[in-house]
Amino acid sequence: MSSFFFGSSKKESSTVSEKPAGTTKSTFSTKSTKSSKSVSSLAETDVVPNPTTTKIQTEPAPGTKIGPIHEYDEKQTEMMKQVKEYALSISLPPSDPYAKWERRWLNKPDTIPRYSRASKWNLNDAKKRMKGTMEWRREFKPELITPDEVKIEDESGKILVNGFDNDGRPIIYMRPGRQNTETSPRQLRHLVWCLERAKDLMPPGQESVVIIVDYKTTTLRTNPSVSVASKVLTILQHHYVETLGRAIVTNLPLLLSFFYKGISPFLDPVTRDKMRFNPDLLELIPASQLEAEFGGEYEYEFDHESYWQQIIETCGIAPDGTRINEVVPELDSEGAEVPGTTVAELVSITSEEEEEGESISSTPATVVEPSALTTPAADDVAKKDGGDVDIGVSAGRAQYMSMSTSRSELLGFG
Repeated sequence: MSSFFFGSSKKESSTVSEKPAGTTKSTFSTKSTKSSKSVSSLAETDVVPNPTTTKIQTEPAPGTKIGPIHEYDEKQTEMMKQVKEYALSISLPPSDPYAKWERRWLNKPDTIPRYSRASKWNLNDAKKRMKGTMEWRREFKPELITPDEVKIEDESGKILVNGFDNDGRPIIYMRPGRQNTETSPRQLRHLVWCLERAKDLMPPGQESVVIIVDYKTTTLRTNPSVSVASKVLTILQHHYVETLGRAIVTNLPLLLSFFYKGISPFLDPVTRDKMRFNPDLLELIPASQLEAEFGGEYEYEFDHESYWQQIIETCGIAPDGTRINEVVPELDSEGAEVPGTTVAELVSITSEEEEEGESISSTPATVVEPSALTTPAADDVAKKDGGDVDIGVSAGRAQYMSMSTSRSELLGFG
């Protein structure tokens, strides 16, 4: 589904507002027709439009009930244990730099349950799916995609992570008409980067996203090729299994309907069942979370620099693509997990060392024992799918904003 914004479009869509010379800001207005009424018209109907904003929605609407919640019987729980044991048996050796990131993914509460459900509780199929994704992740390294690598792809607002549906699923807006770059592997990496940000924003217990593909202003030139679409579908269906909650297509011109016939062979039945064409979005998404051009009350105006800063800050993304305030377990020579250190803690330690180096003191340095640092145990993966996950967003945001250039360089990010 998410492939629909790719393709060979050359230039940014004409819907980009022109900015004075010397600025690089890209801004798109998503105002509704209703909100742009004249003052006299508003006076007649007493309808006051909501003010436009560049602030993105990073939390579900108040009162949202997360769904669906998955529960497992004893047999399913035992199978998930076997899948986890198999995955650990084929995991990278501790000496591999990517080994700890692979273990991090395996330890996430939703990983094993998603692959088990996707296999319809067939153990051999679940093992095969896990092996395939582990091999893909070793090559693609999705959690290590740096912001700088994909920032240019984000300048036109062709993919935005913004808002939540009635079940607390993050919304990913895709607008093929805003294509701004040539077809390249970087476009795929940008898509994966956005999927990872949507996963960062998922509230505890939620595992899936909503994708809204808006074909407004899309032309034959900006529409993706079938070959590119098939690559994206492969990533979604094989390596982000059970992550697509709904796929919504809006404003599809008749001229492009052939495109769906072309990609139909690549759609598995589960994905096809999740597709909806031109539904009433207010039945699926709270008005306060839905952009005004789709009938909602959220008068969002895209500003690239503002959006980029907000999404990185909220998700706590470090310059090297890792998380500011998340402990990633280190692995000893036997592959056992040992306490790790967060980027934020490392920044703090470096800062203290800098300050100590600037002043002479007879006070002996305090030694922090490794046992004082904690990391989630591997066995706490989840007895019940949808367990709470604390990614330390608030603390990460503060640390990221306070990180100086010198500290970034010391940490190898500069």
